[in-house]
Amino acid sequence: MARIAGVNIPDNKRVLISLRYIYGIGPKNAAAICEKLGIPAERRVNQLSEDELLRLRATLDNDYRVEGDLRREVAMNIKRLMDMACYRGLRHRRGLPVRGQRTHTNARTRKGKAVAIAGKKKVTK
Repeated sequence: MARIAGVNIPDNKRVLISLRYIYGIGPKNAAAICEKLGIPAERRVNQLSEDELLRLRATLDNDYRVEGDLRREVAMNIKRLMDMACYRGLRHRRGLPVRGQRTHTNARTRKGKAVAIAGKKKVTK
């Protein structure tokens, strides 16, 4: 397995697909990287030469923010919103949907398991 940006990318898949295993690289960026380095789209990772792997690592290090740096930046952006106490920050802090989704019947992923309301017991005569 080739190790790029701290991630083991699969050898038997095409370079275009394998690059997507890196956090911050999607289909568009993967295609742009392959085009920039002149790597054919149908080439597989185990067919890459050492020189191509080195150029790939250098390109990702210099031109793209990926993995730890990107995760840290996203976390800092969320923390900044929470510190400002803006609406989006409050939603993050409470663990509720941030982007205006409905919460009356849905949002179980963000809200967690439904808890029954403990009410009064019925008195029977």
